[in-house]
Amino acid sequence: MKFLVLLQEDEYGVFVAEVPSLPGCISQGDTRAAALANIREGITGYLDSLRAHGEPIPPPIGEEVVDVGA
Repeated sequence: MKFLVLLQEDEYGVFVAEVPSLPGCISQGDTRAAALANIREGITGYLDSLRAHGEPIPPPIGEEVVDVGA
């Protein structure tokens, strides 16, 4: 199962990872790799919790890149 992860570096140099299709599923790390490893663990825990409570797993959100010719 694949999920779109938004990854941004904040003003302190910390990388913040968020999964839009899983509300509240946010993590961070000192590097991109650490943030991605942490969000992978967060996604797994989130999905495990949904399953344990009999909740449906939201479908992944699609992604498109739009070039505005800046």
